[in-house]
Amino acid sequence: MDLILKTCEPCKGDISPLTRAEAQNYINKTPMWTLSEGSNRIRREFKFVDYISALKFVNHVGNLSEAEGHHPEITFGWGYVNIEIFTHKINGLHENDFILASKINKVYS
Repeated sequence: MDLILKTCEPCKGDISPLTRAEAQNYINKTPMWTLSEGSNRIRREFKFVDYISALKFVNHVGNLSEAEGHHPEITFGWGYVNIEIFTHKINGLHENDFILASKINKVYS
């Protein structure tokens, strides 16, 4: 099933994070996102023409994240937004991270 059609499921922390191979399979389905060296986080930088455009995007991502119940790390400034996603309860990656990443890609496009 396409990731964008899925909904993030609450993680209770009683599972293992994805392996590097599993994460690599998901990263191939989420264009422009990169897998961290330790394979426990994904990141993407988004570019904008000014500060207000970046801020509007951050607000959209914030609303999406709240709706999904899955909250990324976000930093932004004039013309850029950096987003890092991982599942805090397992200190690693879960399918939810890639679901959220695919939905953030859609917001950006």
